Amino acid sequence: MSKVYKIFFRNNRADKFTSLFLLTGLLIFIFSCNQLRKNKSHQDIPDASIEKGRVLVASYCQSCHLVPDPSLLDSKSWENGVLPSMGPRLGIFSYGFQQYPSFRRDEHLPANFYPSKPVLNNLEWQNIIDYYTALSPDSLPVQQRSETIKMGLSIFKVQLPTYTYPSPGICLTKIDTATSPYQLYLFDLASQYTFRYNSQLQLTDSVKSDATITDIDFHNNTMLACNINVINPTNGKFGKAQYLHSEANGRLRLDATALFDSLARPVQITSCDLNNDKRTDYLVCEFGHLTGGLSWMENTRDNKYTHHFLRAEPGAIKAYIEDVNHDGLPDVWALFSQGDEGIFLFTNKGNGKFEQQQVLRFPAVYGSTWFEFADFNKDGLQDIVYTCGDNADYSMVLKPYHGVYIFLNEGNNHFKQEYFFPVNGCYKAMARDFDSDGDLDIATIAFFADYASQPDEGFVYLENEGNFEFKPFTIPEGKTGRWLTMDAGDLDGDGKTDIVLGNFSIRPSVIKPIVDWQKGPPFIVLKNISK
Repeated sequence: MSKVYKIFFRNNRADKFTSLFLLTGLLIFIFSCNQLRKNKSHQDIPDASIEKGRVLVASYCQSCHLVPDPSLLDSKSWENGVLPSMGPRLGIFSYGFQQYPSFRRDEHLPANFYPSKPVLNNLEWQNIIDYYTALSPDSLPVQQRSETIKMGLSIFKVQLPTYTYPSPGICLTKIDTATSPYQLYLFDLASQYTFRYNSQLQLTDSVKSDATITDIDFHNNTMLACNINVINPTNGKFGKAQYLHSEANGRLRLDATALFDSLARPVQITSCDLNNDKRTDYLVCEFGHLTGGLSWMENTRDNKYTHHFLRAEPGAIKAYIEDVNHDGLPDVWALFSQGDEGIFLFTNKGNGKFEQQQVLRFPAVYGSTWFEFADFNKDGLQDIVYTCGDNADYSMVLKPYHGVYIFLNEGNNHFKQEYFFPVNGCYKAMARDFDSDGDLDIATIAFFADYASQPDEGFVYLENEGNFEFKPFTIPEGKTGRWLTMDAGDLDGDGKTDIVLGNFSIRPSVIKPIVDWQKGPPFIVLKNISK
C-alpha cells in the first residue's frame, strides 16, 4: 500500500470498512476505465504502468506544449513516430534495440540543446510509452461531414496560364494589387525561377536564382523577397531577405546581396515600424526546425539591422501587425506550429518590449498551417479562421480533426470555437465575400488530402448560407494539382475577388493520387464571374 493510503487509514477515524469500500471502489473504477479504453493490440500492458505514464506525461510534457490526449493518434504513430522523436528532448537517444533519430551532433544546434543525461530512467520512459500506446486507438476514425462536397462552381471560371512548365514546384503565389496594372508573382522550386504574369495570365518576365522564395512583401513601391533557401527541415540559418527589383525596362532582378541574412528558414517577412522611430523594420516568421522563432529586424540606419526575438521557439508560420489596444503602438499576432502550437498576441509596451499572451492553444499533433481575421457575425469584432493539416512529420495518417475552424471573438481577446469543417491535410483557408451577397465565404486548399478516396477536398469552396451553415463545393480542375499555396485578390481589377492556386507537384504523397500532378498546370486562376 502506498504511503498516502497508509496515512489515510492511520489518521481517519471513520469506519474502516467504509474507508476500505470507498478505496476499493476507486481502484475498481480506475481499473475498469483503463480496461475499457485499452486498444486490442495492447491488452497486456499493466494498468499500473499506464497510470504512472499518465502522471509522468503531466509532469514532463506540459512544460513545453499542451499535453496531447492518446486518442489523437493511433498507437503505431505514437510508438514508432512521435515518441522516438520526443525521446531526445528528454535525453533519451536509444531505447532497447531502437536508436532514436536526433540532431545530437548538429553543428547548428546550441551545445546545451539536449539534456546532458536522461531526465527519466528506462522504466519511466516505458511507462510513458505504455500510456500512449495502450490508450490510443489502433486506427483513427475517418472524418465525418454533414454534407458531401458537390462538384461545380458557377461563380468562378477556371483560367490556365499561357505558359506551362513540367513538374511544377510552386511554393509562392502572390497577387500584387499595390501597383497598376495588377500582377501575379510565383516561385517555382523545381526550376528556381521567379515568374511574373499580368492579369491576362500572360508571362511578362522571369528570373532565375539560387533562392527559394516563399513570400514577397510589397511596401512603398519595393518588393522584398523572403528567401527560405533550404526548404527541407534544417537547423541551419541560411535564410535571407533580398530585394526583388522591377527595372525601368520591366525586367526582374533579384539582388545578390541580402538586406539581412542568417535567418532560420523564414516563411514570411513583413515591413513595419515596431519601435515608432520612423524607420522601416521587418517582422520575420522563422519557422526553423528544432530552433527558430518570431523575430524582428530593427533598422538601426544605413541598412544595418539588429535581430530581436519576440518568441524564440520554432514554428512561427503566419503573423499580422495591428494596434490591438489603440495605444499608438503596433502589436503582433502570430501562429506557431511545430510543438507548442497556438495563436499568440504580442502587445507592444514600447522601447522594443512586448508582452506575450497565448490566445488559443492546440495540441502538438495538430499541425497548424494558417490563420486570418474576419468578422463573421458582424458584431465589429474580428473572429479567427484557423486551419490545421500539416502531415509531413512523425504521424503521417489521416486525422479527423484536420480542417477549417472558426473561433468567434467574445471580446477582450477571448475566442470560442463556433464552426469546424473537416478537410484532411488542410493547409489554408481564406474568408472573403466571393459571391458578393454580403457574407463571408471560405476557400480552402489541402496539401495532404485523402487523394485516394476524397480527392475533391484538395480545393473546397464553402458557401455561406447563414447561421454558420456552409455548403461545400469544388471544381473538376481541383484534382489536377497538389495545392500548396493559395492567394485571393482582385487580379483583373473588376472589383471581384479571384483565387490563385499553386501546384507543388514534386513532393511525393503517402497516399497515391488518381492523377499525375507533375503533368498538371503550375497554377490555376479561378476568375470571379459572380454578378
